[in-house]
Amino acid sequence: MAPLKTHVALNVTDLEKSVIFYRAMFGVEPVKYKDDYAKFDISSPALNLTLNLAPSVQTGGALSHLGIQVETTEEVRSAIQRFTEAGLALFTEDDTDCCYALQDKVWVTDPDGNCWEVFVVKVGDTAPEQNVVVGEAVNKSCCA
Repeated sequence: MAPLKTHVALNVTDLEKSVIFYRAMFGVEPVKYKDDYAKFDISSPALNLTLNLAPSVQTGGALSHLGIQVETTEEVRSAIQRFTEAGLALFTEDDTDCCYALQDKVWVTDPDGNCWEVFVVKVGDTAPEQNVVVGEAVNKSCCA
């Protein structure tokens, strides 16, 4: 049986700009690149990412953001270097308490407004005594 791989298909309004962004995001070349379509086959994380040219894209909608969880802070730093070399605007957070976990992360936004984070979880639960019953959870919006 082949290893599992997540597939994400994104509509994009400028395929060339999006390919440049995702090339920097993942550090790989697309395996397929047509006039209206590009495919990135990424081994780590196991991701089949396709970009489909569309006349318009509604930013936001139900999607909050996308992310890649890595194993170490060094991998976050490597992403920061890759994004900086590609000229991407980025925002970094070190030792941030987000989603009730201590994390280091870097944020970038693709040409159509999709926010991506590359992050490492340093401490898994920063408020274990505050767990609540399903349906009673309080919204913590650090990741929004």
